[in-house]
Amino acid sequence: MSIVDLSKALGYKAPPTKVVFNTRDYLLYALSIGIHSNELQFLYENHPDFAAFPTYPLVLAFKRDNNGVSVYDGAGSDAIPGIPPFDPNTAVHGEQSLEVHRPLPVEGAEGYELQSTVTGVYDKGRGMVIERTAQLVDPKDASRPYATMMGSAFVRGSGGWGGPRGPVVVPGGKKPEPLDPPKDRAPDHVYEDSTHADQAILYRLSGDYNPLHIDPEIAPMVGLERPILHGLCTYGHSAHAVLKTYGGSDPRAFKFITGRFSAPVLPGDTLVTKMWNVPSSSPTPENKNQTRILFQTYAKERNQLVINSGCVVLQNPPMETQSKL
Repeated sequence: MSIVDLSKALGYKAPPTKVVFNTRDYLLYALSIGIHSNELQFLYENHPDFAAFPTYPLVLAFKRDNNGVSVYDGAGSDAIPGIPPFDPNTAVHGEQSLEVHRPLPVEGAEGYELQSTVTGVYDKGRGMVIERTAQLVDPKDASRPYATMMGSAFVRGSGGWGGPRGPVVVPGGKKPEPLDPPKDRAPDHVYEDSTHADQAILYRLSGDYNPLHIDPEIAPMVGLERPILHGLCTYGHSAHAVLKTYGGSDPRAFKFITGRFSAPVLPGDTLVTKMWNVPSSSPTPENKNQTRILFQTYAKERNQLVINSGCVVLQNPPMETQSKL
């Protein structure tokens, strides 16, 4: 049983991670999450509305400031004060969210940073959940982040130390809205798209070179029949499905996404994203012009739920156009 010192872990700010990205990275990422030639604004740099797909910042924790092939070292597994060292191979991606504050520069950028803070550590009995929140910023203008990303990792075998099981809501505090789709109605829309057998090989070129997604000898070591698709690739597929269906493929409309990974996807699986338009139960001036879409994503061939508790928020009218350096 690991001994965790929450007083040291919570609020820990990791050294900033330098990141670099360019137009080619945007093109490759869009192609790798299943965007097709009928949406050239994500695939053709000379399109008059060319833009980065909004979930692109999620790859930067892996890509960092490397434009070549990097050695995978388990992004997010660096030492945290108060948490005993753990094998990154025992950690699985649990939940992920992304909030877009302003569009990325269309030319890409150098010298930007990911500024990360440990915002939660929870004892789940069989394991431990570590939650980190990171902001993508230009250090010269750090008060105006481009995106805020919250990701959690479930570390198997590191629980049982008597810590909190999850976030504590103080009396009178605001509880998060439920993300379960309505049980009394069918999805409002369903989007279906096939991955291909080499999807993970393509997606890894965006910066996540974890050999689990390509090496057939490693997959069986962790109980898998063969290499699996990156969870964030499936996540990007789902984000695209919602934006195309409800946002007219306009990246400026994309405000927020969250989802929980529930099962792996195999390259070649058909992804089915089921969507429900469910307005917020607590209307505010901020969300009155937003569309709130709950979603679930399934691997069709096995009828396996692969992303649960999904939600995308779209802004109407959209944000400003993509910024220039």
